[in-house]
Formats: sequence, structure tokens, C-alpha cells
Amino acid sequence: MSDSDIRATDQQTSFVRRSVLVTGGNRGIGLTIAERLRDAGHAVAATHRSGEVPDGVLGVRCDITDTAQVEAAFAEVTERQGPVEVLVANAGITKDGLVLRMSDEDFTQVVDTNLTGSFRLARQASRTMIRSRFGRIIFISSVVGQLGSAGQVNYASSKAGLVGMARSLARELGSRGVTANVIAPGFIETDMTAELGDDLVAKYNSQIPLGRLGAADDVAAAVEFLASEGAGYVTGALLPVDGGLGMGH
Repeated sequence: MSDSDIRATDQQTSFVRRSVLVTGGNRGIGLTIAERLRDAGHAVAATHRSGEVPDGVLGVRCDITDTAQVEAAFAEVTERQGPVEVLVANAGITKDGLVLRMSDEDFTQVVDTNLTGSFRLARQASRTMIRSRFGRIIFISSVVGQLGSAGQVNYASSKAGLVGMARSLARELGSRGVTANVIAPGFIETDMTAELGDDLVAKYNSQIPLGRLGAADDVAAAVEFLASEGAGYVTGALLPVDGGLGMGH
């Protein structure tokens, strides 16, 4: 590699401070993502419906099932830290139940939040990303979207749909310098998994090639990469962060 090639590579991968929006950034994986991107030097805003966001992160109240609130959230972020250049669509809900007992409302509420909510966010973010000819759209899906899960027809459907959404956006927006990718976490250590009990955690670990649950920071590290200058040639990708649980799917 020549000196000019090395300099070109350095320029492509050097850090650039971006305006970032993380949805659901007040708890769990979303909070860790917001903290990691903040610590990396980005200007980070996080949506929340309750609770507080981390110090050094701009908190924006927003229900992503409401288009008007999504538009208002983007306007606030733009005013406070500039147009959104990196969108991390993380917010989501579950309403588990066996299919014969699942109501239309339980199905549509999960899809409207997890899938249609992500569409509302991506549509709004795309407006300025296209004009500036730069953007990173990152959807947080789940291994369940590839493997399926009994009692989670609604959740699995919503998370699987994010892959088709990202790949369509990748084709539609790629010529404008906008990438769209999906991260699919597996079993991640959260407040919920902490209450499962040792026997159930051991059962999960036995199914994971790496033999352990993941940490929220494992997901956040993947987000940091996809948001970076070095990931500019990665788009339409599904990146599993699951210890090997879902490989081949």
C-alpha cells in the first residue's frame, strides 16, 4: 500500500462528530447505545416516554406511534444539535401470547410500535439525509425475527419486517450516501433476564455457541461501528450480535 493509499484510508475512517438520535434511550440496550455514542464524541439525543436519559444526552419525549410527535422530536433535535445524521431505531414493545389467544389489538400494537414506528422514524430522517448526502439508519431487530419464537408471533413479525425495510431503504437511498442496516441481538443481559433464574439462564447458555448471554455493550459496539465513517460501504446488512445462536438464518 502506497503512502497516498494509507492517507486516503485514514481520511475515510477518521472520526467525525455526528448528530445522533437513539429511540428508547432511557433504559436497557438503548441507554447503553446512547452512552457509548456519547462517550465516542457524538452529539446524542434520545427519545423516551418516561424516565430520564443519561447525562450528556439530549432527552426528547416522543411516542413513535404518533407521526406528529416524531416530526416534533426531529425538529427539536435539529434545533438543539443539528439535523439527525445517525438514526438508531431501538424503541420497541412486546405483548406476548399464544396465537389462539392473541388479540388483534395485541398484534397491531406491537407491529405499529416496532415496525411502523421505525418506518415513521426512517421516513423523517431520510428527508435531511438525502439533502446532505450522508446518513446512517440502524434498526435494532432481534434473533427472534429470524428464528421465530412460540408466543411471539407479533414481535417476531415486527422484527423480521425490519430486514425488508432496511434492504429496501438501502436500495432506495444508497445513491445519496445513506446506509441502512439491521442489528439482531440475541439473549442480552437486562433487568428482565436477571429475574429468569439460574436454571433458565443455564438452558439459554447451552444453546449459544459462545456459552453466555450477551451484554448491552456488545450491541452498542456494533451500533458504533455501523454509525462510523469506516462503515460507509456497509448497507443492507443484517448483523447478528447473538453469540452464534442464530447463525445460518
